[in-house]
Amino acid sequence: MLILGRKVGDSIQIGDGIKVVVLACDRRGVRLGIEAPDDVTILRGEIVSDVTAENQRAGAVGPEGQQWLRVIGGPRRDEP
Repeated sequence: MLILGRKVGDSIQIGDGIKVVVLACDRRGVRLGIEAPDDVTILRGEIVSDVTAENQRAGAVGPEGQQWLRVIGGPRRDEP
């Protein structure tokens, strides 16, 4: 992992087409601006974790041998 110190207005370049700019920094956190080609997907880390976990649950096999996905906030199949 590369760790850099940057100030507001400073930027870093990733490869030929991705530029990350520090827009603001305060007690609430850091705000970044990201310039990237349209074909580059940019996702927040917590979204990637949530989707990965949900995909793993979706691959789980239920008691009837069928694959099922629990809807968040909905009833579970193993509950009456």
